[in-house]
Amino acid sequence: GCCCGGGSWLSTHHISFAGCGFMGIYYIGATSCILERFPRFIQDASKIYGASAGALTAAVLTLGIPLVLCKIHFWNLINPWKHRLGPLHPSFNLLQRVQDTVLNHLPEDAHVRASGKLGVSLTRVSDVKNVLVSEFDSREELIQVYFTVWHPFTQPYLSIQHYVDGAVTDNLPGYHLKQTITFSPYAGESDICPQASTLNFHKVHFNNISIQLNSENLYRVTSTFFPPEPEAMAEICHNGYKDALRFLQENSKGIDSDC
Repeated sequence: GCCCGGGSWLSTHHISFAGCGFMGIYYIGATSCILERFPRFIQDASKIYGASAGALTAAVLTLGIPLVLCKIHFWNLINPWKHRLGPLHPSFNLLQRVQDTVLNHLPEDAHVRASGKLGVSLTRVSDVKNVLVSEFDSREELIQVYFTVWHPFTQPYLSIQHYVDGAVTDNLPGYHLKQTITFSPYAGESDICPQASTLNFHKVHFNNISIQLNSENLYRVTSTFFPPEPEAMAEICHNGYKDALRFLQENSKGIDSDC
């Protein structure tokens, strides 16, 4: 929850990105706005958490990878769904696409930069418990974590125990910490998210994320698994920018006046 009563919240704040599949394009818009207008928000964060697609955004920001690569990644993932067989089409290789667009651009010391600051939500298969990974012994280990996030059938991560996507058990890691600023592409109670259509609304909680029950969110949830046309994806990205800008404007005390 947001605790932005002036500039003091900046001293020890954390950031968390909810898992959201193809709706992750929303984060490209939101974070590009923040990096453009108030980069300290990202640079001074104590921890940057993420689940599923949100973990990719968290890594990109933690490691300083250009956002354009993340945007290309999402566009590359959209194309296979246009085939009749979608992700079952013979030409589709999820891991290869993730590696080509993002993982190959990890700096050699990525694991050093990520350790202690990046937090990735994983689910341990043996007992279906959530594990928040924030220490990485090597660049290869960091890459293995992201193979686990993006594909449930990879080789076991780090040990004989098998891990899968953390969204299954905690889709908004670190949300309970007092000074965590939360991002979500679904209208609800997150700090940076689409505005709710009404003040009094019904909502559901899914693995720590609040989602308003309305037709707009139904469309967004559907788009999580089945990406809309490129024009609609571009609009989702633009909406992320606008929602982040609104957040900065509403919490502008202690923030540069040009926000």
